Amino acid sequence: MTSFLPGFALSLTLILAIGAQNAFVLRQGLKRQHVLAVCLICAVSDALLIIAGVAGFGALAQALPWFEIAMRYGGAAFLIWYGWRNAKSAWRGGAALDIEGSTEQSLPRIAATLLALTWLNPHVYLDTVVLIGSISAQYPDRFAFGVGAVMASFVFFFALGYGARLLGPLFTRPRSWQILDGLIALTMWGIAAKLIFG
Repeated sequence: MTSFLPGFALSLTLILAIGAQNAFVLRQGLKRQHVLAVCLICAVSDALLIIAGVAGFGALAQALPWFEIAMRYGGAAFLIWYGWRNAKSAWRGGAALDIEGSTEQSLPRIAATLLALTWLNPHVYLDTVVLIGSISAQYPDRFAFGVGAVMASFVFFFALGYGARLLGPLFTRPRSWQILDGLIALTMWGIAAKLIFG
């Protein structure tokens, strides 16, 4: 427990911030579309990255300086494009949560977008692989620390995905969707700007 709980707490604080991945999970949870798959993709991706970090692969970013630069600008380009899509949706407006009649996107398309949001985000590597990996070395049981970090990821994503439906009544109003889309666009662009300008 002396290693498990710090791992759980660190992982939870790193993923609590609103980012591209969390915004996407929230949106899919509100629409109630492929929520289980979305939560699993996020949690399993996080688990793989945490395991890599705890196993000592956090040195990759230090060994290959170009890797961090490529990830930073590639991730920024993707976030700018994804933010533009949400900004257009916010500008047009008119969307509302219609659980009965909402058009369902295909699982492969949702999975591809989510995998891009997850694996093209340089912060994922810096936070999950490098930070968690290096901090885990300070604890007597790195395995327990890693298990705690992985558990936090699963708890968070499933709570976000399935807890989003509690906000369903709020998102039956088109104005709520416009505000959410606008906030997502600004978040994506803010993260992209931080990546580009440091």
